[in-house]
Amino acid sequence: MLLTAVLLTTCYSPLSNAERIKDVAQVQGVRSNQLIGYGLVVGLPGTGEQSKFTEQSFKAMLNNFGISLPADLKPKIKNVAAVAVHAELPPFLKPGQTIDVTVSSIGSAGSLRGGTLLQTFLKGIDGQVYAIAQGSMVVSGLGAEGADGSRILVNTPTVGRVPNGGIVERAVANPFSQGDHIVFNLNRPDFTTAKRLAETINTLVGPNTALPLDAASVEVTAPRNVSQRVAYLSALENLEFKPADSAARIIVNSRTGTIVIGKNVKLKPAAITHGGLTVTIAEQQVAEQPGAFAPDTAETVVTTQSILDIARDDTRAFVFDPGASLDDLVRAINEVGAAPGDLMAILEALKEAGAISGELVVI
Repeated sequence: MLLTAVLLTTCYSPLSNAERIKDVAQVQGVRSNQLIGYGLVVGLPGTGEQSKFTEQSFKAMLNNFGISLPADLKPKIKNVAAVAVHAELPPFLKPGQTIDVTVSSIGSAGSLRGGTLLQTFLKGIDGQVYAIAQGSMVVSGLGAEGADGSRILVNTPTVGRVPNGGIVERAVANPFSQGDHIVFNLNRPDFTTAKRLAETINTLVGPNTALPLDAASVEVTAPRNVSQRVAYLSALENLEFKPADSAARIIVNSRTGTIVIGKNVKLKPAAITHGGLTVTIAEQQVAEQPGAFAPDTAETVVTTQSILDIARDDTRAFVFDPGASLDDLVRAINEVGAAPGDLMAILEALKEAGAISGELVVI
């Protein structure tokens, strides 16, 4: 009955600023796993390396094929490079399926362009082999060096990829098909968002189907049958709801001069003087009377209008009651041609004075 109720509902009326559940949350336990390995790249056009660990790896590879080199023999292997190989193993991938792998030089190789990765075991954090990588690499970087020591690099020639170069040998177990519940973990924890997500699911499926556990997690009752659970989750993750507004925050990048101001940031009553720049912020109440053709039930409405004045002289700054929005402040400063550095200095001073209702983050 639970699954039937979901599948019978095919659409919802669109919500303003609504987002799908799949865009703001992830199913607990359904995750990728990092794999890493160590291997050799061969076939390089003289851009490899001559190092002890590369020689050791090269001799170990030959020993695996029954070829033993004299201990005092140092092979010249400038067409070989030692590399680190890493990949992401997506959830639900089965043995025999392929993944892309990234190959990075860990020695002094000049370039991996034109090389081929030899069979490399990719292990998980538990030390078990989950995939085997091998194949010709795609390297977008390019390097050139002159006889006088001059050198030019385009992109990074010591990093490449092997598309579909990893073959999965072992699947990673996950708890998706276990128990009577699934849990949605929010990408940005928020108590209001968790509450609204649970309410959206309960409206569709039924009361107490979804229960918010904390600011980041919502537990949802789900069918035990795996195929039904897949269809059930497909319906739930495409539901739309309106997440809570983010916390009032101002992000300032002092290196690039970038300033991002959240819509919920507000200014308290303040007057600002920055060098020859004077900014005054105020607000006044205005009564709006009903129009001539308004219904009899219409009433007088009191609205708030922001007053913000910018001057570039020695005028003293006065305090006005109450404050205006930060958006008005930024717009006014831009109109008089103030630099981003001036705005950053003003924002920092307002924060220290307690005149900003929000968090100022400098990165």
